[in-house]
Amino acid sequence: MLSLKVNSEVYTRLKEVEEEYKQILEDAIDYGLRNNIKSFTRLKAGIYRQERARHPSLPSHYIYTACEDASARLKSFMRRKKEGKTYTDKPELRNVTVHLDDHLWRFSLGEVRIATRKGWVSLKPFFTKLFWKYYNKGWALASESSFKLCKGNVVKLYPVFKKPLPKPYDVKGFIPVDLNEDNVSLLLDGKPLLVETSVKKITLGYAYKRKRISEGRSTKDRDVKRALKSLKERFKKLDIRRKLAKLIVTEALREGKGIVLEDLPKNTPEKMVQDIKDKQLRDRIYKSAFASLKNAIVEKAKEFGVPVLLVNPAYTSSVCPIHECKIIYPPDGSSAPRVGVNPAYTSSVCPIHECKIIYPPDGSSAPRVGMCEKGREEWHRDVVALYNLLKKAGYVSPMPLGSKESHDPLTVRLGEWLRAKSLHLTLNVM
Repeated sequence: MLSLKVNSEVYTRLKEVEEEYKQILEDAIDYGLRNNIKSFTRLKAGIYRQERARHPSLPSHYIYTACEDASARLKSFMRRKKEGKTYTDKPELRNVTVHLDDHLWRFSLGEVRIATRKGWVSLKPFFTKLFWKYYNKGWALASESSFKLCKGNVVKLYPVFKKPLPKPYDVKGFIPVDLNEDNVSLLLDGKPLLVETSVKKITLGYAYKRKRISEGRSTKDRDVKRALKSLKERFKKLDIRRKLAKLIVTEALREGKGIVLEDLPKNTPEKMVQDIKDKQLRDRIYKSAFASLKNAIVEKAKEFGVPVLLVNPAYTSSVCPIHECKIIYPPDGSSAPRVGVNPAYTSSVCPIHECKIIYPPDGSSAPRVGMCEKGREEWHRDVVALYNLLKKAGYVSPMPLGSKESHDPLTVRLGEWLRAKSLHLTLNVM
């Protein structure tokens, strides 16, 4: 925002523009409410000729910008009216800010010119530190702007900055990212890393809170509704997703790499829970928001110009990336079979009665470490997914791992990265 002190003549000419702009804005809002119209195109088509005849001296583009302003106000008003949050029959015009497009104003560091009924007026700007902060960083001024008149012949100008497009860079490789309920795994500097999100703990904690609040009472009770509404589960998870997405994209930008993600379909939760009977586990899976985290990473990557490759997620956690054979996971979550032991039927036969073991269909048992059928090497479920994602991205031979990295990756707790500016710096502190 720029505050500009002007003389009485300039202020009077701008005041005339503001008054006529307000009249056009009121007419556009009334027309939209009468005809149940809220789109800019239909508002302009409905009132342009009438307003052009009423205001022949006013530049015609003020009618366009007034229709855009009215469209935004009508959309907000109709949405809030549907939610029962309005107290009037029409939007109230308490404060009017005159919108300007590229035909109505000219900007330079020496002067700002605004079109009025009697030609252009010139204003001498005084730039703030915040203006120079964005201007010197290469941000460009957008074609639109707005101004507001204040007491004492002061004009407040609101220029809009556009963030410069990120410079494209040559992709030196890809960072695979595997999304899970309670953590996100990725390869950082070629080493597997598990970043905890604690989504499981948050989901269960708020489930117990809701149960305690509504136990023995109707959810339509006013106090119960107020207490349930005060819970911040969605905002906590949203904060974690946004911060984690920025950290991942920042690391990809630092290494000059792209990001590989699983191309999760929209109905992922429905497919995951179709054979699960446990209500609590079904609720956890639904609220894990895998697709939301994927979308957060994709959106942040677009902001920084980092390429994202989406690949088929099938069998990424169950196939050895080296030998391309099945990985055997123990059914009870214990450690994988030791090297030198035949792994055949170790997870499906009872060691006492030598009969088949029947597992519950709810998927409650979730072993994390398994063994390759052919090579007998141990693999952590989240680590093997990373290398399979890399293979699907075009990297055929996986990078050699240390003695424990394939089944015992480094884990970063939620409190260690949540306020960090870089995962790379977080590892140096640990």
